[in-house]
Amino acid sequence: MTTRHKVTFASDDATLTGNLFLPDGDGPAPGIVVAGTWTSVKEQMADRYAERLADRGFAALSFDFTGYGESGGEPRDFEVPEQKIRDIHNAVTFLGAHEAVDGERLGALGVCAAAMYMSANAVDDPRVRSVALVAPWLHDPEICRGAYGGAEGVAERVAAAEAARRKYEETGEVDYVPVVSGTDPRAAMPMDVDFYLNPDRGGIPQWPNRFAVMAWPGWLTFDSISLAPRLTQPVLLVHSEDAAIPDGARRFHDGLAGPKDFVWTTGSQFDFYDQEPNVTTAADAAAAHFTGMLG
Repeated sequence: MTTRHKVTFASDDATLTGNLFLPDGDGPAPGIVVAGTWTSVKEQMADRYAERLADRGFAALSFDFTGYGESGGEPRDFEVPEQKIRDIHNAVTFLGAHEAVDGERLGALGVCAAAMYMSANAVDDPRVRSVALVAPWLHDPEICRGAYGGAEGVAERVAAAEAARRKYEETGEVDYVPVVSGTDPRAAMPMDVDFYLNPDRGGIPQWPNRFAVMAWPGWLTFDSISLAPRLTQPVLLVHSEDAAIPDGARRFHDGLAGPKDFVWTTGSQFDFYDQEPNVTTAADAAAAHFTGMLG
């Protein structure tokens, strides 16, 4: 029977909190670090995938990034790609040193935006021997222009972010907008998304539904597509034409330097977070990938 253990570990100046899911059996298990969408907390989707991997024989760590959920760090709910990449690196360090884990057999699973961050860490972290990306959001500045209203839409967000940054530096106050809202045009995702707004799905008390406006430049300029030629570990992508930016996933897959596989299935982006059969399809594919690559 899979067991869950609350754990903490250091990342830069913050103490991060996670859930370590351990499988049945004796001896150290291969370990997988798991993370979810931008702005998310571990309870929304990372826990789900970590538990599924543990059910399939892996030691899996989900955790809250710096400034999110149960983890320490200020400012809160501030999407900083570089910080999240460092957090993943430190999560790998913690997991690889755990007595229940075989530190020579480590992998990484990223859902949605964590696909970018897991890939960025793996490029410079040979301890990560295999990567699985579920419903991956993989963008570059060109894709961001298409997703955020062209060059004008990007410029508007950057200008708002610069003003928010000045305010923070002068007063210490963080300007927030909703992550998701069907009524507030300032929202990071100005639309009704049932997953995030439904308390029976992702609209949980641990997630405050707020986006730090000063985070826009780091998000909009992050180029994950350029990482692909530097990523030599085996990579699996699980995606759907009806999910987010499939062209970004295709471009990323085409550019990968190492062994690669692509599982195309069906479902919306948000189905991969908590709906069946999407979660089982993705978890089974990831487990098979990790079994083949990690043993």
